[in-house]
Amino acid sequence: MHIFFNIFGRQIPAYGLLIVLGAFIANVIGYFLVKHEKKSFDDFMLVEAYCILGGFLGAKILYLIVTFNDIEWNRIFEADYFNAVMKGGFVFYGGLIGGAAAALLAGKLHKLEISYYFTHCIFLIPFIHGFGRVGCFMAGCCYGVPYDGPLAVVFPDNSLALHGVKLFPVQIVEAVFLIIISMIVLFLTVKIKSRFTVEAYLLLYSVLRFILENYRYDPERGYFMGVSTSQWISILLFTGAIISIVYRTKIKPAKTENEVVEEH
Repeated sequence: MHIFFNIFGRQIPAYGLLIVLGAFIANVIGYFLVKHEKKSFDDFMLVEAYCILGGFLGAKILYLIVTFNDIEWNRIFEADYFNAVMKGGFVFYGGLIGGAAAALLAGKLHKLEISYYFTHCIFLIPFIHGFGRVGCFMAGCCYGVPYDGPLAVVFPDNSLALHGVKLFPVQIVEAVFLIIISMIVLFLTVKIKSRFTVEAYLLLYSVLRFILENYRYDPERGYFMGVSTSQWISILLFTGAIISIVYRTKIKPAKTENEVVEEH
């Protein structure tokens, strides 16, 4: 991470600061949301804690898988090299999958209504993610392809990105669209009362990520049959969201009909 901020004489990594800021604002929003719905904020924080741990592990594990051939495994027990590998490199999709799995585990262990947190709080994921992408931009990671058009950016010598070369600002583009996705899903949650907020998020983000992968230039992509790891995951999530919508749309009327029969 490139250091950008000096706060009270201490150097603070921009990426970490943006993530913390996004998470803080999301927690404030989450507080008012769960209180309005007469839910427990303590349960909200408990689920969040599980998601953070699961997300961190998932993001790191997928990064290690994607970069497996680039890691000098014969040096992995060297303290300095191990710390370098552990500190750098996370893949968002791994974090998303790991966080979701951890949330399900929290629901099972603590007897929580986990479906509520999935459907009503999912909009906070792209919200925080958007802040993270701004952090990526400031650090120079996840940078875009060489590009000489409008809004092209040039990173400094000490950035993680290619320096002295005009690049497409893919991190900022993704951040903008992530906030838009967050607002759309929030609208579906609050105004429409949709049952398909999770599916809506997965559909919107998988399409966005699939497209933007073509404009990224950082080496940690991981490819299979000419398609990046994140694009393959996008395809799977998009397909899964469509299947979920179709399945849940078809079984809901059946349940309603059965309930009517029981009432008579």
